[in-house]
Amino acid sequence: MEMAVLKDRTAVVTGGGAGIGRASCLALGRAGAHVAVWDIDAAAAEETAALLRAEGAQATTVIASVADPGAVRGAFATLDARLGRLDILINNAGISANRPTLEVTDEEWRRGMSINLDGVFWCAREAGRRMQAQGSGCIVNMASMYGVVAAPNRIAYTASKAAVVMMTKSLAVEWAGFGIRVNAVAPGYIRTALLEELAAIGKVDLAALTRRTPQGRLGTAEEIADAVLYLCEPRSAFITGHVLGVDGGWTAYGYV
Repeated sequence: MEMAVLKDRTAVVTGGGAGIGRASCLALGRAGAHVAVWDIDAAAAEETAALLRAEGAQATTVIASVADPGAVRGAFATLDARLGRLDILINNAGISANRPTLEVTDEEWRRGMSINLDGVFWCAREAGRRMQAQGSGCIVNMASMYGVVAAPNRIAYTASKAAVVMMTKSLAVEWAGFGIRVNAVAPGYIRTALLEELAAIGKVDLAALTRRTPQGRLGTAEEIADAVLYLCEPRSAFITGHVLGVDGGWTAYGYV
C-alpha cells in the first residue's frame, strides 16, 4: 500500500471495471480509500474489486447503468448502506462515438449523450446531495481533450465532453460554499482496450495519433489515474473548477 493520504475516505468510481476506471480504483485504493467499483459489467467490477482486495484495500461493487436515473438513485441508496458516507466521486463511465455526423442515428446520438453527459449529471447530483449534507466532498469528472478542442467525425462525443467541461465549472462555482470541490481530467489518446478496439476496426490510426502527439507516444491509464488521485488529495484542496489536460501536449500544439 502507498501512503494512505485518503485513509478513512470513501470513493465511488463509475466505469471502474476496466481501463482508466480500473486504474483510478487501484490508485485510490492504494492511497487508503474504501473504493466502490461501479460498472454495468458485474464480472469486470468484481475483477477490479478482487485486485483491490489483493493489495489490502477495501472494496465493494455496485452494478447499475449511469444512463438510468432510477438505477443511479438506487445505486447511491445501496452505497449509503454499505459505505455510510461519500467523500469522492469519479465520474468515469463513458463511451466513444466515432462516426461521420451525417451517418449518426437518433439512437447513437441519444446513447452518447445519455452515458457521457446525463450519467455524469445524475451521479453528480446524487453525490452532491450527500456531500452538501456532510459539508465536504470531491468530484472528478472524466472529460476529454475533445471537450476542449474540436475534431471531426465524433459529434456526440465532442459535444457531450464539452458539456461535461462546463458542468464541472458550473458545479464547482455553485457548490464551493458547501465544501465540495469539482474538477475534471481531460485525457488525450490513452492506450486502453477501447482504443485498441477502435484501431482494430479502422476507426483510429494509432501510428498517426502517436506522430501527432508532441511527446511522441500515447498515454497510459495509470497516468490518468495519477491525475485523478492528485485532484482527490488534500494537497489539491484549493483547486476547484479546473480541467486538467493529460494529453502529451496535443491541445497545446496548434501547428499541423
